[in-house]
Amino acid sequence: MHEREIRVEGMTCQHCIMAVKKELDKVPGITVKVVRVGAVVYASDDVDRADARVRDAITAAGYTPAP
Repeated sequence: MHEREIRVEGMTCQHCIMAVKKELDKVPGITVKVVRVGAVVYASDDVDRADARVRDAITAAGYTPAP
């Protein structure tokens, strides 16, 4: 498995972390390693393909994945 970190804009508190983690837990094919204010670290066998799904989950939680 390979790890990737995505910066996340708009997260400021524990509630933000839980909202993002809840959405990430729905994404198939990834293992959530860390969710902290401002960033997500996940692992996947195919991080390039998983990246779009992780970004979509972050957006669904109400936050903005950094480019």
